[in-house]
Amino acid sequence: MSGSVRRLALAAALLVLVPPAAQAQEDALRDAILDYMDFATYHQGILQPQQIDRALFEQAIFVDARDASEYAQGHIPGAVNIDWRAVPREVESLPDGMIVVYCNTGTLSAQAALAARLMGYDNVVMLQGGLDGWRRDGAWHPQ
Repeated sequence: MSGSVRRLALAAALLVLVPPAAQAQEDALRDAILDYMDFATYHQGILQPQQIDRALFEQAIFVDARDASEYAQGHIPGAVNIDWRAVPREVESLPDGMIVVYCNTGTLSAQAALAARLMGYDNVVMLQGGLDGWRRDGAWHPQ
């Protein structure tokens, strides 16, 4: 049995075994995701490096979603390091205000920011282009 056939068989078996309450939760989550995607604007939840001027830089909370070793090699000044998988869990512990999540290029941080936004944290945005984009195109860099 191939891996994809095995996965399909497992998924079908799980669907049969899922209790009705769990299925209702899954349906509610599915509906919430579809509602978000239906009404999200093209740039919703995204911040461009060119938009980070001094005022925004000083007000926003930057979250480096890379692993600790990458963070140690260099990051946006003042950024806190929270692994991308933990961002949706940890967002409540951060101060109020705009939370800008980034990684190297924006791939992992996009997943973290989307998960947090789907959980209702509208103040979480993803830095398009990540750290690389900010270094190259950021409107302001501290001295």
